[in-house]
Amino acid sequence: MTATDNNNELIKNELGIGENELVCSLTNRVFKATEKERNIQSMIGMLIDEYGFASGDIERDFRVIYKDIDSDRDRSQRVDLAVFEEGRAHDTTNLIRFVIVVKNSKVRFTDKRAGVAATLEPILFNTNCDFGCWTNGEDLLYQHSYEDEFGQTFCEDISDFPAAGQTLEDLEKEGEKAAPRKPANESLVKTFKRCHDYIYGNEGMKKTAFWELLNLIFCKLYDEKRRYTDYKDGNTYHRRFWVGVKELNTEQGQKNVAERIKGIFNDLKQSELFQDVFDGNEQIMLSDRGLAYVASELAKYSFIDATVDVKGTAYETIVSNTLKQEAGQFFTPRNIIKCMVEILDPDQNTRVLDPACGSGGFLVMVLDHVRKKIAKQLYPDIDEVRLEAKYNSPEVDDLVRQYAEKMLFGFDFDPDLKKAARMNMVMAGDGHSNIYNINSLEYPDGSKPDLPLIASAVNESIKHSKDKDFDFGVSENNAQGKFDMMFTNPPFGAKVEVDPEISRKYELKSNAPEVLFIEACYNFLKPGGKMAIVLPDGILGNPNMESVRLWILNHFKLIASVDLPVEAFLPQVGVQASLLFLQKKTDDEKLVPIDEEDYDVFMAIVEQVGKDRRGVPIYKRDEDGAELVFRHVKKWLSYNETGREIVRTREVRERELADDLPEVAKAFKEFKENH
Repeated sequence: MTATDNNNELIKNELGIGENELVCSLTNRVFKATEKERNIQSMIGMLIDEYGFASGDIERDFRVIYKDIDSDRDRSQRVDLAVFEEGRAHDTTNLIRFVIVVKNSKVRFTDKRAGVAATLEPILFNTNCDFGCWTNGEDLLYQHSYEDEFGQTFCEDISDFPAAGQTLEDLEKEGEKAAPRKPANESLVKTFKRCHDYIYGNEGMKKTAFWELLNLIFCKLYDEKRRYTDYKDGNTYHRRFWVGVKELNTEQGQKNVAERIKGIFNDLKQSELFQDVFDGNEQIMLSDRGLAYVASELAKYSFIDATVDVKGTAYETIVSNTLKQEAGQFFTPRNIIKCMVEILDPDQNTRVLDPACGSGGFLVMVLDHVRKKIAKQLYPDIDEVRLEAKYNSPEVDDLVRQYAEKMLFGFDFDPDLKKAARMNMVMAGDGHSNIYNINSLEYPDGSKPDLPLIASAVNESIKHSKDKDFDFGVSENNAQGKFDMMFTNPPFGAKVEVDPEISRKYELKSNAPEVLFIEACYNFLKPGGKMAIVLPDGILGNPNMESVRLWILNHFKLIASVDLPVEAFLPQVGVQASLLFLQKKTDDEKLVPIDEEDYDVFMAIVEQVGKDRRGVPIYKRDEDGAELVFRHVKKWLSYNETGREIVRTREVRERELADDLPEVAKAFKEFKENH
């Protein structure tokens, strides 16, 4: 069995592990995959990848030995993770940070035996270590010990502890100048969830928690983007979305944070970047304490530097929990979206539409796909690690934003999803202005307020595109027939029916939206344009759907068909579906009878999608059923004290999801090269 690491080197599988086991990324030892152990692994990733501590300076399950000041007795306490001074012996005198990970999320930070005071304070009071962290997997709390002028030791809450080579004084002095971290592994997912749950549980806003969080995410993004846009214009922008490490501890500190953030929100509502997202009368309704808490969590991370996968997963986790399954809509898993985008392979000259865009998952993935192509074109000769660091460089960002603003379009019937999709696009690199609230099946008719805006936006796109001289053969007042590619997962199911007034305008005369969306996509595509669509298997197999299949073959060339297992969309919804890839025929191609057409079609059957029916991840196994662990070398770009670039590496042993979709995309690429 072989696997490919991040640098495409083939390496041999080294280990098979049993059910519910994992390999520690720090020690390479096998542990039971309990909730606590998964949280330990998450904290190891944070300490190394975010805080910059060397793995050799970290030890797990370390016993701290100290003399209790009150009783004058020798005591010891085991900590889950201990960080020591760089290159020094692993003993208590050299301890500089420690982490306590409790059994599970049910253990609260106030617990008398396992809470913050019981686990952090004995070590902070009785050793020279000044910083401790406590987590139950959901809450993440930090404490700092200090002496007053009389030599008395106290502990105080802080919003974060210093990274490698930093002191608390550094963090306090930096304030607005403190550099947010690039989030590691699932840090951003946990942060978004922690913020949402805090608002939901502590602010009495169960119905509006998502939108309150969304407003603060907007503020964070606006603040980050202003630094870059003002710099390009020759201006200096002082970051306002920051929280001092101790500001949460006082009412005045909380008030100061709230004033800064609310000031950002008032500015962004009037800004050119966001004025088409807000009505202008929205307000942040959180208490000063709640706003300061959420801001302190979000301020730790750089959203611009985070990868699209990290941001998209975090954002869509919150969106799907809030808006899922409304009116037959469910969100397409990211691995399916990625496979569809990789198969059609759009570039910066591709005008793309998702006519049922939901939260914008397809558009974000297209944007990320094109971002990587743009970076490779700008920097063709640098290695993969340095190329990845260039993905969010100002040069790449400018071209990505221009592409998104000009070439990416999304329509959705739900105004809440329009706002959610625009937010997702802003996080990914922009293009949010081309997200419209219309009924795609009604177009070019309908009564939604965005309807008159669409044709002019598409025409403006054409003016600045390579196909500006293409004979579209349609009116300037109509966006149909003008798109190069379509990606969509239309709403379908027995509960969703199309208004007869709408369906009678279609040749297919169906009341099922999934059927009419095929024809709607055909209408939006220009001749030779391609589409990738998720369809229930009934369309492709039921005898009573033969007329639909015949219509498809008369109007499209079939590029590929990928059959998905029932687990693909579970646990959201249980549907047997396929991915269909089609190309709109030109007038000349329509003249050729179907039975005389001669071309090859790519077909694949996907058996595994990386999860079971309950949505629980499943991993690759050997013939005996043991989960396989693969050795990977992780590489990332760092900087030394003089600012010189350094490629850092660390070896990890990880399971790999049992997911056929990446192999399908790879097989299609080979198929295309040979046909």
